[in-house]
Amino acid sequence: MDADTALPSRAPTATTNDPVSPRRPLSLAARAAIATGFVLAGFLGLVGLTLSQANKERALSGLHDRLQNFAIAYITDFDVNRYGRVLPPDTAPDPNFSRPGSGLYAVAIGDHGYHWSSSSAIGRDFPFLKPLAPGQSRFVGPIDTRMGRLYYYSYGVALDTLEKKSVPLTVMVAQTEDQLEGQSAIFRRTLVIWLSILGIMLIALQLLLLRWSLTPLRKVASDMSRVESGDSEQLDSQYPLELTGLTARINAFIENEREQRTRYRHTLADLAHSLKTPLAVIRSQLESPTAGDEPARRHNVLDQVRRMDELVAYQLARAATSGRQTFASAVPIAGHAEDLVQSLEKVYAAKNVLCEFDIDEEAVFFGEQGDLLELMGNLLENAFKWANHHVLLVVKAQTTSSRQRPGLWLSVEDDGPGIDDDKIEKILQRGVRGDERVQGHGIGLSIVQDIVHAYQGELTVDRSPEFAGARFSVTLTPA
Repeated sequence: MDADTALPSRAPTATTNDPVSPRRPLSLAARAAIATGFVLAGFLGLVGLTLSQANKERALSGLHDRLQNFAIAYITDFDVNRYGRVLPPDTAPDPNFSRPGSGLYAVAIGDHGYHWSSSSAIGRDFPFLKPLAPGQSRFVGPIDTRMGRLYYYSYGVALDTLEKKSVPLTVMVAQTEDQLEGQSAIFRRTLVIWLSILGIMLIALQLLLLRWSLTPLRKVASDMSRVESGDSEQLDSQYPLELTGLTARINAFIENEREQRTRYRHTLADLAHSLKTPLAVIRSQLESPTAGDEPARRHNVLDQVRRMDELVAYQLARAATSGRQTFASAVPIAGHAEDLVQSLEKVYAAKNVLCEFDIDEEAVFFGEQGDLLELMGNLLENAFKWANHHVLLVVKAQTTSSRQRPGLWLSVEDDGPGIDDDKIEKILQRGVRGDERVQGHGIGLSIVQDIVHAYQGELTVDRSPEFAGARFSVTLTPA
Protein backbone atom coordinates (compact mmCIF):
# COMPACT_ATOMS: atom_id res chain seq x y z
CA MET A 1 0.00 0.00 0.00
CA ASP A 2 1.36 3.42 -0.92
CA ALA A 3 1.99 5.96 1.76
CA ASP A 4 -0.20 8.45 -0.04
CA THR A 5 -3.13 6.08 -0.20
CA ALA A 6 -2.66 5.02 3.41
CA LEU A 7 -3.20 8.56 4.66
CA PRO A 8 -6.78 9.37 5.58
CA SER A 9 -8.54 11.95 3.47
CA ARG A 10 -8.60 15.43 4.82
CA ALA A 11 -11.75 16.38 6.67
CA PRO A 12 -13.63 19.25 5.10
CA THR A 13 -13.09 22.48 6.91
CA ALA A 14 -16.06 24.23 8.35
CA THR A 15 -17.04 27.35 6.50
CA THR A 16 -18.26 30.44 8.17
CA ASN A 17 -20.61 31.24 5.32
CA ASP A 18 -23.68 29.66 6.87
CA PRO A 19 -26.81 29.83 4.77
CA VAL A 20 -28.87 32.81 5.68
CA SER A 21 -32.16 31.82 7.22
CA PRO A 22 -35.15 32.91 5.15
CA ARG A 23 -36.58 36.21 6.13
CA ARG A 24 -39.75 35.92 8.13
CA PRO A 25 -42.76 37.25 6.19
CA LEU A 26 -44.44 40.33 7.51
CA SER A 27 -47.59 39.85 9.53
CA LEU A 28 -50.98 40.76 8.09
CA ALA A 29 -51.19 43.73 10.43
CA ALA A 30 -47.76 45.00 9.35
CA ARG A 31 -48.61 44.54 5.67
CA ALA A 32 -51.90 46.38 6.06
CA ALA A 33 -50.24 49.15 8.10
CA ILE A 34 -47.48 49.67 5.51
CA ALA A 35 -49.92 49.63 2.61
CA THR A 36 -52.25 52.00 4.43
CA GLY A 37 -49.34 54.28 5.26
CA PHE A 38 -48.28 54.54 1.62
CA VAL A 39 -51.83 55.05 0.40
CA LEU A 40 -52.53 57.59 3.12
CA ALA A 41 -49.29 59.47 2.43
CA GLY A 42 -50.10 59.64 -1.29
CA PHE A 43 -53.68 60.69 -0.64
CA LEU A 44 -52.77 63.38 1.90
CA GLY A 45 -49.96 64.55 -0.38
CA LEU A 46 -52.40 65.01 -3.26
CA VAL A 47 -54.83 66.75 -0.92
CA GLY A 48 -52.04 69.08 0.25
CA LEU A 49 -50.96 69.89 -3.32
CA THR A 50 -54.56 70.49 -4.35
CA LEU A 51 -55.25 72.78 -1.40
CA SER A 52 -51.94 74.57 -1.88
CA GLN A 53 -52.64 75.17 -5.55
CA ALA A 54 -56.18 76.31 -4.75
CA ASN A 55 -54.84 78.69 -2.12
CA LYS A 56 -52.28 80.06 -4.58
CA GLU A 57 -54.95 80.71 -7.20
CA ARG A 58 -57.17 82.29 -4.58
CA ALA A 59 -54.29 84.49 -3.42
CA LEU A 60 -53.53 85.56 -7.01
CA SER A 61 -57.18 86.35 -7.57
CA GLY A 62 -57.24 88.35 -4.33
CA LEU A 63 -54.04 90.18 -5.33
CA HIS A 64 -55.52 91.02 -8.73
CA ASP A 65 -58.65 92.46 -7.13
CA ARG A 66 -56.61 94.34 -4.55
CA LEU A 67 -54.29 95.95 -7.12
CA GLN A 68 -57.25 96.71 -9.37
CA ASN A 69 -59.04 98.50 -6.54
CA PHE A 70 -55.92 100.53 -5.78
CA ALA A 71 -55.59 101.48 -9.45
CA ILE A 72 -59.25 102.57 -9.67
CA ALA A 73 -58.87 104.57 -6.45
CA TYR A 74 -55.88 106.43 -7.94
CA ILE A 75 -57.65 106.97 -11.27
CA THR A 76 -60.64 108.58 -9.57
CA ASP A 77 -58.24 110.84 -7.67
CA PHE A 78 -56.37 112.06 -10.76
CA ASP A 79 -57.61 115.34 -12.29
CA VAL A 80 -56.89 117.60 -15.30
CA ASN A 81 -56.81 121.43 -15.23
CA ARG A 82 -58.07 123.74 -17.92
CA TYR A 83 -54.76 123.65 -19.69
CA GLY A 84 -54.78 119.83 -19.99
CA ARG A 85 -52.21 119.31 -17.29
CA VAL A 86 -52.65 116.17 -15.17
CA LEU A 87 -52.93 116.88 -11.46
CA PRO A 88 -51.59 114.12 -9.16
CA PRO A 89 -53.79 112.59 -6.44
CA ASP A 90 -53.79 114.18 -3.05
CA THR A 91 -54.15 111.00 -0.93
CA ALA A 92 -53.09 107.36 -1.11
CA PRO A 93 -55.55 104.47 -0.75
CA ASP A 94 -53.06 102.63 1.51
CA PRO A 95 -50.40 104.00 3.91
CA ASN A 96 -47.76 101.69 2.35
CA PHE A 97 -47.79 103.89 -0.80
CA SER A 98 -46.38 106.69 1.33
CA ARG A 99 -43.61 104.61 2.95
CA PRO A 100 -40.44 104.20 0.83
CA GLY A 101 -39.44 100.59 0.17
CA SER A 102 -42.73 99.20 1.45
CA GLY A 103 -43.08 96.87 -1.55
CA LEU A 104 -46.33 98.50 -2.70
CA TYR A 105 -45.84 100.96 -5.57
CA ALA A 106 -48.00 103.20 -7.75
CA VAL A 107 -46.86 104.80 -11.04
CA ALA A 108 -48.70 106.78 -13.72
CA ILE A 109 -47.45 107.79 -17.19
CA GLY A 110 -49.04 109.97 -19.85
CA ASP A 111 -48.38 112.00 -22.98
CA HIS A 112 -45.51 114.46 -23.37
CA GLY A 113 -43.32 112.54 -20.91
CA TYR A 114 -45.69 112.78 -17.94
CA HIS A 115 -44.59 110.55 -15.08
CA TRP A 116 -45.87 110.26 -11.54
CA SER A 117 -44.96 107.82 -8.79
CA SER A 118 -46.01 107.30 -5.19
CA SER A 119 -43.65 108.07 -2.34
CA SER A 120 -42.84 104.35 -2.00
CA ALA A 121 -41.69 104.24 -5.67
CA ILE A 122 -39.40 107.29 -5.62
CA GLY A 123 -35.97 106.38 -6.99
CA ARG A 124 -37.16 103.13 -8.51
CA ASP A 125 -37.33 102.38 -12.20
CA PHE A 126 -40.19 100.57 -13.97
CA PRO A 127 -38.98 100.09 -17.55
CA PHE A 128 -41.51 97.36 -18.25
CA LEU A 129 -44.45 99.76 -17.93
CA LYS A 130 -45.99 100.53 -21.33
CA PRO A 131 -48.85 102.92 -22.15
CA LEU A 132 -52.21 101.24 -22.59
CA ALA A 133 -55.19 102.36 -24.63
CA PRO A 134 -58.17 103.68 -22.69
CA GLY A 135 -60.14 100.79 -21.20
CA GLN A 136 -57.30 98.29 -21.61
CA SER A 137 -55.92 96.49 -18.52
CA ARG A 138 -53.14 94.04 -17.78
CA PHE A 139 -52.24 91.86 -14.83
CA VAL A 140 -48.72 90.39 -15.00
CA GLY A 141 -46.42 88.59 -12.62
CA PRO A 142 -44.21 87.61 -11.20
CA ILE A 143 -41.46 89.36 -13.19
CA ASP A 144 -37.81 89.81 -12.20
CA THR A 145 -36.74 93.39 -11.48
CA ARG A 146 -34.01 95.10 -9.48
CA MET A 147 -36.58 95.53 -6.73
CA GLY A 148 -37.28 91.81 -6.68
CA ARG A 149 -40.08 89.79 -8.23
CA LEU A 150 -43.19 91.90 -8.83
CA TYR A 151 -46.85 91.49 -9.67
CA TYR A 152 -48.43 94.55 -11.27
CA TYR A 153 -51.78 95.70 -12.57
CA SER A 154 -51.97 98.49 -15.14
CA TYR A 155 -55.01 100.21 -16.60
CA GLY A 156 -55.42 102.72 -19.42
CA VAL A 157 -57.83 105.68 -19.02
CA ALA A 158 -58.68 108.96 -20.79
CA LEU A 159 -59.23 112.02 -18.59
CA ASP A 160 -61.58 114.66 -19.99
CA THR A 161 -60.82 118.42 -19.78
CA LEU A 162 -63.23 121.34 -19.69
CA GLU A 163 -62.65 121.86 -23.40
CA LYS A 164 -63.88 118.29 -24.00
CA LYS A 165 -60.40 117.06 -24.77
CA SER A 166 -59.06 113.67 -23.65
CA VAL A 167 -55.77 113.25 -21.86
CA PRO A 168 -54.53 109.62 -21.96
CA LEU A 169 -53.11 108.21 -18.75
CA THR A 170 -51.86 104.74 -17.72
CA VAL A 171 -51.90 103.89 -14.03
CA MET A 172 -49.92 100.95 -12.62
CA VAL A 173 -50.00 99.49 -9.13
CA ALA A 174 -47.31 96.87 -8.25
CA GLN A 175 -46.53 94.68 -5.27
CA THR A 176 -43.51 92.52 -4.49
CA GLU A 177 -43.85 88.74 -4.42
CA ASP A 178 -42.52 88.55 -0.86
CA GLN A 179 -45.83 89.49 0.69
CA LEU A 180 -47.75 86.94 -1.38
CA GLU A 181 -45.18 84.20 -0.76
CA GLY A 182 -45.16 84.97 2.94
CA GLN A 183 -48.89 84.36 3.14
CA SER A 184 -48.57 81.19 1.00
CA ALA A 185 -45.73 79.89 3.19
CA ILE A 186 -47.81 80.38 6.32
CA PHE A 187 -50.69 78.52 4.69
CA ARG A 188 -48.45 75.65 3.52
CA ARG A 189 -46.83 75.32 6.92
CA THR A 190 -50.22 75.24 8.63
CA LEU A 191 -51.51 72.78 6.06
CA VAL A 192 -48.55 70.41 6.52
CA ILE A 193 -48.95 70.48 10.29
CA TRP A 194 -52.66 69.69 10.22
CA LEU A 195 -52.35 67.07 7.49
CA SER A 196 -49.56 65.38 9.45
CA ILE A 197 -51.69 65.34 12.58
CA LEU A 198 -54.62 63.98 10.55
CA GLY A 199 -52.39 61.31 8.97
CA ILE A 200 -51.08 60.16 12.36
CA MET A 201 -54.61 60.01 13.74
CA LEU A 202 -55.82 58.02 10.71
CA ILE A 203 -52.89 55.57 10.96
CA ALA A 204 -53.56 55.07 14.66
CA LEU A 205 -57.26 54.53 13.92
CA GLN A 206 -56.35 52.10 11.13
CA LEU A 207 -54.13 50.10 13.48
CA LEU A 208 -56.95 49.90 16.00
CA LEU A 209 -59.37 48.78 13.29
CA LEU A 210 -56.84 46.20 12.06
CA ARG A 211 -56.37 44.86 15.56
CA TRP A 212 -60.12 44.57 15.97
CA SER A 213 -60.60 43.04 12.49
CA LEU A 214 -57.84 40.44 12.98
CA THR A 215 -59.14 39.36 16.37
CA PRO A 216 -61.07 36.39 14.86
CA LEU A 217 -57.89 35.15 13.14
CA ARG A 218 -55.99 35.37 16.42
CA LYS A 219 -58.87 33.48 18.01
CA VAL A 220 -58.53 30.74 15.38
CA ALA A 221 -54.78 30.48 16.08
CA SER A 222 -55.44 30.35 19.84
CA ASP A 223 -58.08 27.64 19.41
CA MET A 224 -55.70 25.66 17.19
CA SER A 225 -53.08 25.81 19.94
CA ARG A 226 -55.65 24.51 22.41
CA VAL A 227 -56.48 21.64 20.05
CA GLU A 228 -52.78 20.81 19.62
CA SER A 229 -52.22 20.81 23.37
CA GLY A 230 -55.24 18.55 23.90
CA ASP A 231 -57.30 21.10 25.83
CA SER A 232 -60.02 21.14 23.16
CA GLU A 233 -61.43 18.62 20.68
CA GLN A 234 -62.06 21.10 17.85
CA LEU A 235 -62.49 24.78 16.96
CA ASP A 236 -65.65 25.51 18.90
CA SER A 237 -65.75 29.31 19.08
CA GLN A 238 -68.13 31.58 17.21
CA TYR A 239 -66.41 33.03 14.15
CA PRO A 240 -67.46 35.65 11.57
CA LEU A 241 -69.24 34.50 8.44
CA GLU A 242 -66.09 34.84 6.31
CA LEU A 243 -64.23 32.31 8.51
CA THR A 244 -66.96 29.73 9.04
CA GLY A 245 -66.06 27.86 5.84
CA LEU A 246 -62.38 27.75 6.83
CA THR A 247 -63.01 26.66 10.41
CA ALA A 248 -65.53 24.02 9.29
CA ARG A 249 -62.94 22.54 6.92
CA ILE A 250 -60.31 22.60 9.68
CA ASN A 251 -62.67 20.81 12.07
CA ALA A 252 -63.43 18.22 9.40
CA PHE A 253 -59.71 17.76 8.81
CA ILE A 254 -59.08 17.35 12.56
CA GLU A 255 -61.92 14.86 12.90
CA ASN A 256 -60.74 12.86 9.89
CA GLU A 257 -57.17 12.72 11.22
CA ARG A 258 -58.42 11.64 14.66
CA GLU A 259 -60.64 8.93 13.17
CA GLN A 260 -57.76 7.69 11.06
CA ARG A 261 -55.52 7.32 14.12
CA THR A 262 -58.31 5.51 15.95
CA ARG A 263 -58.85 3.22 12.98
CA TYR A 264 -55.16 2.33 12.86
CA ARG A 265 -55.14 1.48 16.56
CA HIS A 266 -58.30 -0.60 16.30
CA THR A 267 -57.00 -2.36 13.19
CA LEU A 268 -53.76 -3.38 14.91
CA ALA A 269 -55.66 -4.51 17.99
CA ASP A 270 -58.17 -6.49 15.93
CA LEU A 271 -55.40 -8.05 13.85
CA ALA A 272 -53.47 -9.12 16.93
CA HIS A 273 -56.63 -10.51 18.52
CA SER A 274 -57.71 -12.32 15.34
CA LEU A 275 -54.34 -14.01 14.88
CA LYS A 276 -54.24 -15.46 18.39
CA THR A 277 -56.51 -18.40 17.66
CA PRO A 278 -54.90 -19.50 14.33
CA LEU A 279 -51.43 -19.21 15.85
CA ALA A 280 -52.49 -21.26 18.87
CA VAL A 281 -53.90 -23.96 16.58
CA ILE A 282 -50.73 -24.06 14.48
CA ARG A 283 -48.53 -24.27 17.54
CA SER A 284 -50.60 -27.05 19.04
CA GLN A 285 -50.45 -28.97 15.74
CA LEU A 286 -46.70 -28.54 15.46
CA GLU A 287 -46.11 -29.47 19.10
CA SER A 288 -48.40 -32.51 18.94
CA PRO A 289 -46.44 -35.74 19.62
CA THR A 290 -48.74 -37.73 17.34
CA ALA A 291 -46.73 -38.77 14.27
CA GLY A 292 -49.19 -40.94 12.36
CA ASP A 293 -51.57 -38.08 11.66
CA GLU A 294 -49.23 -36.06 9.46
CA PRO A 295 -51.60 -35.40 6.47
CA ALA A 296 -54.39 -34.19 8.73
CA ARG A 297 -52.01 -31.99 10.69
CA ARG A 298 -50.62 -30.57 7.46
CA HIS A 299 -54.17 -29.83 6.25
CA ASN A 300 -55.04 -28.08 9.51
CA VAL A 301 -51.90 -25.95 9.41
CA LEU A 302 -52.52 -24.89 5.80
CA ASP A 303 -56.15 -24.09 6.64
CA GLN A 304 -55.08 -21.86 9.51
CA VAL A 305 -52.45 -20.15 7.32
CA ARG A 306 -55.09 -19.35 4.70
CA ARG A 307 -57.32 -18.01 7.41
CA MET A 308 -54.51 -15.81 8.71
CA ASP A 309 -53.84 -14.57 5.18
CA GLU A 310 -57.51 -13.56 4.84
CA LEU A 311 -57.43 -11.81 8.20
CA VAL A 312 -54.30 -9.87 7.33
CA ALA A 313 -55.74 -8.84 3.95
CA TYR A 314 -58.98 -7.75 5.59
CA GLN A 315 -57.31 -5.70 8.32
CA LEU A 316 -54.92 -4.07 5.85
CA ALA A 317 -57.89 -3.10 3.69
CA ARG A 318 -59.54 -1.53 6.73
CA ALA A 319 -56.38 0.37 7.68
CA ALA A 320 -55.88 1.63 4.10
CA THR A 321 -59.31 3.25 4.01
CA SER A 322 -58.69 6.99 3.69
CA GLY A 323 -62.09 8.19 4.83
CA ARG A 324 -63.68 11.54 4.17
CA GLN A 325 -61.10 14.13 3.24
CA THR A 326 -61.57 17.86 3.39
CA PHE A 327 -59.61 18.56 0.23
CA ALA A 328 -60.34 15.41 -1.81
CA SER A 329 -60.55 15.46 -5.59
CA ALA A 330 -63.59 14.25 -7.53
CA VAL A 331 -63.34 10.68 -8.89
CA PRO A 332 -65.68 9.80 -11.80
CA ILE A 333 -67.73 6.65 -11.25
CA ALA A 334 -69.04 5.42 -14.62
CA GLY A 335 -65.67 4.33 -16.08
CA HIS A 336 -64.56 2.47 -12.95
CA ALA A 337 -67.93 0.72 -12.68
CA GLU A 338 -67.63 -0.60 -16.24
CA ASP A 339 -64.12 -1.94 -15.56
CA LEU A 340 -65.27 -3.71 -12.38
CA VAL A 341 -68.29 -5.29 -14.06
CA GLN A 342 -66.23 -6.52 -17.01
CA SER A 343 -63.82 -8.24 -14.60
CA LEU A 344 -66.64 -9.81 -12.59
CA GLU A 345 -68.43 -11.03 -15.72
CA LYS A 346 -65.30 -12.99 -16.61
CA VAL A 347 -65.04 -14.47 -13.12
CA TYR A 348 -68.74 -15.46 -13.03
CA ALA A 349 -69.07 -16.24 -16.73
CA ALA A 350 -70.65 -19.63 -15.96
CA LYS A 351 -73.61 -17.93 -14.24
CA ASN A 352 -74.32 -15.69 -17.27
CA VAL A 353 -75.11 -12.67 -15.05
CA LEU A 354 -76.37 -9.48 -16.76
CA CYS A 355 -75.42 -6.23 -14.98
CA GLU A 356 -77.33 -3.03 -15.80
CA PHE A 357 -76.27 0.56 -15.05
CA ASP A 358 -78.21 3.66 -14.02
CA ILE A 359 -75.46 6.22 -13.30
CA ASP A 360 -75.84 10.03 -13.33
CA GLU A 361 -73.32 11.77 -15.54
CA GLU A 362 -72.53 14.30 -12.81
CA ALA A 363 -72.12 11.67 -10.10
CA VAL A 364 -68.61 11.75 -8.62
CA PHE A 365 -66.92 10.33 -5.52
CA PHE A 366 -64.94 12.75 -3.33
CA GLY A 367 -62.21 10.59 -1.85
CA GLU A 368 -59.49 8.11 -2.73
CA GLN A 369 -59.95 6.10 -5.90
CA GLY A 370 -58.94 2.93 -4.04
CA ASP A 371 -61.77 3.40 -1.55
CA LEU A 372 -64.28 3.78 -4.39
CA LEU A 373 -63.02 0.63 -6.13
CA GLU A 374 -63.05 -1.31 -2.85
CA LEU A 375 -66.58 -0.13 -2.05
CA MET A 376 -68.14 -0.84 -5.45
CA GLY A 377 -66.04 -3.95 -6.04
CA ASN A 378 -67.16 -5.70 -2.86
CA LEU A 379 -70.82 -4.77 -3.33
CA LEU A 380 -70.80 -5.88 -6.98
CA GLU A 381 -68.89 -9.08 -6.20
CA ASN A 382 -71.37 -9.88 -3.46
CA ALA A 383 -74.26 -9.30 -5.89
CA PHE A 384 -72.64 -11.43 -8.61
CA LYS A 385 -72.03 -14.20 -6.07
CA TRP A 386 -75.68 -14.42 -4.96
CA ALA A 387 -77.52 -13.31 -8.10
CA ASN A 388 -79.28 -15.73 -10.39
CA HIS A 389 -79.11 -13.70 -13.62
CA HIS A 390 -79.53 -9.96 -12.96
CA VAL A 391 -77.61 -7.24 -11.13
CA LEU A 392 -78.47 -3.52 -11.12
CA LEU A 393 -76.04 -0.69 -10.18
CA VAL A 394 -77.68 2.71 -9.49
CA VAL A 395 -75.65 5.85 -8.73
CA LYS A 396 -77.33 9.22 -8.13
CA ALA A 397 -75.80 12.56 -7.20
CA GLN A 398 -77.34 14.46 -4.30
CA THR A 399 -77.11 18.12 -5.22
CA THR A 400 -77.01 20.78 -2.53
CA SER A 401 -75.98 24.39 -2.07
CA SER A 402 -73.04 25.72 -4.07
CA ARG A 403 -70.87 25.99 -0.97
CA GLN A 404 -70.95 22.22 -0.35
CA ARG A 405 -69.74 19.20 -2.24
CA PRO A 406 -72.61 17.09 -3.64
CA GLY A 407 -73.50 13.86 -1.90
CA LEU A 408 -73.84 10.41 -3.43
CA TRP A 409 -76.40 7.59 -3.36
CA LEU A 410 -75.21 4.19 -4.60
CA SER A 411 -77.16 0.94 -4.61
CA VAL A 412 -76.49 -2.59 -5.86
CA GLU A 413 -79.44 -4.97 -6.37
CA ASP A 414 -79.59 -8.61 -7.38
CA ASP A 415 -82.24 -11.24 -8.06
CA GLY A 416 -80.81 -13.72 -5.56
CA PRO A 417 -82.45 -15.12 -2.44
CA GLY A 418 -82.05 -11.88 -0.50
CA ILE A 419 -81.41 -11.46 3.21
CA ASP A 420 -83.94 -12.13 5.92
CA ASP A 421 -84.91 -9.17 8.06
CA ASP A 422 -83.75 -10.83 11.25
CA LYS A 423 -80.24 -11.29 9.81
CA ILE A 424 -79.73 -7.74 8.49
CA GLU A 425 -78.83 -6.29 11.88
CA LYS A 426 -76.34 -9.06 12.51
CA ILE A 427 -74.39 -8.65 9.28
CA LEU A 428 -74.17 -4.87 9.85
CA GLN A 429 -72.92 -5.08 13.44
CA ARG A 430 -69.74 -3.17 14.18
CA GLY A 431 -66.85 -4.67 16.10
CA VAL A 432 -67.41 -8.21 14.90
CA ARG A 433 -64.15 -9.90 13.95
CA GLY A 434 -63.55 -10.79 10.31
CA ASP A 435 -63.70 -14.54 10.88
CA GLU A 436 -67.19 -14.09 12.35
CA ARG A 437 -68.37 -12.28 9.25
CA VAL A 438 -67.26 -14.78 6.62
CA GLN A 439 -70.49 -16.74 6.96
CA GLY A 440 -73.15 -15.65 4.49
CA HIS A 441 -71.47 -12.79 2.57
CA GLY A 442 -67.75 -13.01 3.43
CA ILE A 443 -65.43 -10.34 4.77
CA GLY A 444 -66.07 -8.04 1.78
CA LEU A 445 -69.23 -6.73 3.40
CA SER A 446 -67.26 -5.85 6.52
CA ILE A 447 -64.81 -3.85 4.41
CA VAL A 448 -67.74 -2.02 2.81
CA GLN A 449 -69.15 -1.20 6.24
CA ASP A 450 -65.79 0.17 7.40
CA ILE A 451 -65.37 2.33 4.28
CA VAL A 452 -68.89 3.75 4.61
CA HIS A 453 -68.29 4.51 8.29
CA ALA A 454 -64.95 6.18 7.46
CA TYR A 455 -66.73 8.49 5.00
CA GLN A 456 -69.46 9.24 7.56
CA GLY A 457 -72.07 7.60 5.38
CA GLU A 458 -74.82 5.07 5.92
CA LEU A 459 -75.22 1.51 4.63
CA THR A 460 -78.70 -0.01 4.50
CA VAL A 461 -79.84 -3.47 3.42
CA ASP A 462 -83.36 -4.26 2.22
CA ARG A 463 -85.29 -6.01 -0.54
CA SER A 464 -84.87 -4.99 -4.16
CA PRO A 465 -88.18 -3.56 -5.41
CA GLU A 466 -87.40 -4.74 -8.94
CA PHE A 467 -85.70 -8.11 -8.51
CA ALA A 468 -86.94 -9.12 -5.03
CA GLY A 469 -83.36 -9.98 -4.04
CA ALA A 470 -80.99 -8.08 -1.78
CA ARG A 471 -80.33 -4.37 -2.19
CA PHE A 472 -77.34 -2.68 -0.57
CA SER A 473 -77.63 1.13 -0.50
CA VAL A 474 -74.82 3.53 0.43
CA THR A 475 -75.63 7.17 1.21
CA LEU A 476 -72.81 9.73 1.45
CA THR A 477 -74.14 13.07 2.65
CA PRO A 478 -72.96 16.40 1.12
CA ALA A 479 -69.86 17.82 2.75
